[in-house]
Amino acid sequence: MFKKILIANRGEIAVRIIRACKEMGIATVAVFSEADRDAMHVTLADESFCIGSAKAKDSYLNMGAILTVATSVKAEAIHPGYGLLSENAKFSALCEQCGIVFIGARSDVIKQMGDKNAARITMKNAGVPVIPGSEIIADIAQAEEQAAKIGFPLMLKASAGGGGKGIRVVMAQTELASAFASASSEATAAFGDGRLYIEKYLKPVKHIEMQLICDNHGNVVCLGERDCSVQRKNQKLIEETPSVAVTPELREKLTAAATKAAKAVGYNGVGTVEFLLDRHGNFFFCEMNTRLQVEHPVTEMVTGIDLVKWQIRVAAGIPLDFTQESVKINGHSIECRINAEDPKNAFRPCAGEIRFLHVPGGPWIRFDTAIYLGYVVPPFYDSMLGKLIVYAATREEALRKMQASLCELVVEGIETNIDYLINIVSSDEFTKGTYTTDFLKNGGE
Repeated sequence: MFKKILIANRGEIAVRIIRACKEMGIATVAVFSEADRDAMHVTLADESFCIGSAKAKDSYLNMGAILTVATSVKAEAIHPGYGLLSENAKFSALCEQCGIVFIGARSDVIKQMGDKNAARITMKNAGVPVIPGSEIIADIAQAEEQAAKIGFPLMLKASAGGGGKGIRVVMAQTELASAFASASSEATAAFGDGRLYIEKYLKPVKHIEMQLICDNHGNVVCLGERDCSVQRKNQKLIEETPSVAVTPELREKLTAAATKAAKAVGYNGVGTVEFLLDRHGNFFFCEMNTRLQVEHPVTEMVTGIDLVKWQIRVAAGIPLDFTQESVKINGHSIECRINAEDPKNAFRPCAGEIRFLHVPGGPWIRFDTAIYLGYVVPPFYDSMLGKLIVYAATREEALRKMQASLCELVVEGIETNIDYLINIVSSDEFTKGTYTTDFLKNGGE
């Protein structure tokens, strides 16, 4: 097992990883920007080093600075968390070259799955159902040709995409040219790669992701599904497991497909395979996330398996001590993402000092966060303040627990989306579990 791990991240996920390491007896090293000198992860870690200015590109995305610290303190491994460098094939490769274990997928797998077009082709060849669509389209003329074959409505998607960037829904031929130009431009700005491909736009659909953990000894285990269909501008807001739309028979099929996908690329570590599920029970590969997901806690709640600890163990070469047959899904868990944003003002991100904080308590209520009373939320990073997670024996109980917990959670000094989330989880469509990915677009809030 590793003796020392550097955490190349910030916020709640850095805190989550540090806590897991402490429980495992592993020393931790934090890196931070000038804006994060007073951050919780800096205080909790055994060692902490400032690696740059407030801008992420000068600090949390500064590969050279991170690797310099890791080498100097003799860290054996780097945990990238999620976001930032977690799916950066170049950083994974640099870690490998420096003799430091990257706690995540291999660089070749990250590169292959990071190219959404290449991922589609790989899955199709492996026999995993994929959404009808095209390969890379060179220009608007080819886009028009492929669109005529696929039919409207359709989606233009960035090959190097992620986080909802470089995606446009095109309802008719007249919208194609402008959508192509804007999607390509956004993809170039976000990823340095403006290549696009086309997929048939399926609606209404559920966004279902399957949690995988794969060791270095050929063992692949799927830990069930998560329903991530509550999304605003392609960004997830609420996740739950199990999904009311997934029957035991369908779960077996999704598990088999996700396992097949992992084996097709020789996957190692923790990751997810995402599918779109239509009303007829047909599912289609969407993408593979080669990292720990923000919403991993709901899976931990219903399986009793600590994904962060097992991610570390697998990276250290330890084989899984559980099998697919031994995994049991018990009860129901829901997660809400608490963001520093103002829903009444176009969801504008908010920064400022936390002047009052009350966190709900009680059995099976968890708030993963890095904020504290007096903490100043900086304006430079993602707006997520934390994740409120609840667990109960049934979905009905979990839903009531989440409604009560959201009402009890108080964060003052900045605007948050708490009231917005209360409205969502109290709506008829969410209560019934019939919501789909266009729920919020259709006024579900």
